Amino acid sequence: MPESFTHVGLPSRILLGPGTLDQVPAEAEGLKVLLIATKSARDSADLLERALGDAFAGRIDEVRQHVPTETADAARAQAAEVGATGIVAIGGGSAIGLAKAIALVQGQPIIAVPTTYAGSEMTPVWGQTEGGDKRTGTDLRVLPKVVIYDPLLSRGLPLKVTAASVANALAHCVEATWTEKADPITEVIAVEGARALREGLLQVLDNPTDLDARSNLLYGASLAGSALATAGTGIHHKLCHLLGGTYNLPHAETHAAVLPQVTRVKALKVPRAKARLETALETDDLAAGLFDLFAQAGVPTSLRELGLTEAQAREAARRFAGAAPANAVQLDEAAVTDILTRAWAGERPEGAR
Repeated sequence: MPESFTHVGLPSRILLGPGTLDQVPAEAEGLKVLLIATKSARDSADLLERALGDAFAGRIDEVRQHVPTETADAARAQAAEVGATGIVAIGGGSAIGLAKAIALVQGQPIIAVPTTYAGSEMTPVWGQTEGGDKRTGTDLRVLPKVVIYDPLLSRGLPLKVTAASVANALAHCVEATWTEKADPITEVIAVEGARALREGLLQVLDNPTDLDARSNLLYGASLAGSALATAGTGIHHKLCHLLGGTYNLPHAETHAAVLPQVTRVKALKVPRAKARLETALETDDLAAGLFDLFAQAGVPTSLRELGLTEAQAREAARRFAGAAPANAVQLDEAAVTDILTRAWAGERPEGAR
């Protein structure tokens, strides 16, 4: 008999399969669409702009990581100016994050067309950065109403970007098992997501244009985002948001460097999930297995490689501890310092404490 729990499912319409990009105009019927695209998705955005016809109201091609306040303000102003009643965001997490920043204030429905594996499209979580501080929150207004997963759009995604994005998605899976709101359903979703992500990543490393592999990764990313949407975030994501917002570190790569070190400590609290994730990832040690998978895929496994200094890693630990009770995670400054200095050096986790 499972333990008592409460699980809240979130409403989203999901379409996955080759060629599903063609269904965006039908999903946007009756809307005046503001189109938001990352640089890598501009060719697909050009096709969408033409396909939308009279539904097209305007376009934003300049997006930035971590959604700076000035970028969000400019996007909201443009949405109001063109009278947008809906948003189509195509590309990585930065495009979807900017769409969320608009919807948070103005309430337009979002159609998300992710081309990476960030998973933001499955969550009601928004983030915005101002003055070196990244604020996040949860609001159902920013949850995309429709998510279009077309593996054809990610076939050309470079291996370096692919691997880092998968590390980001795996962070969603792993952390979704130990948050206060985690439950048996999110655990099952997270474990299956991790299995699909590992399998898809290894397939892509062997053949970067394998359509089945790209579909597997989108499937895994969807599950990862769904698990995180319900379970919420914990110390891992809080640390990564601090590092990204304060030191402007790349989001996905920061996850890869930090996750094995946090997992070394936190996974001990959830032995059932730890064992299930180890089976899914085909490893006998979850933290070390994550580290080895990222290293095999060529993702940086140290914050030092991302440009952070050791002094900044220690400073970040002090800032994190000083933000309590907002960052209350049952770890003191010494424990957080240990996590971040190990992440800075890129130490392979050996055992746990």
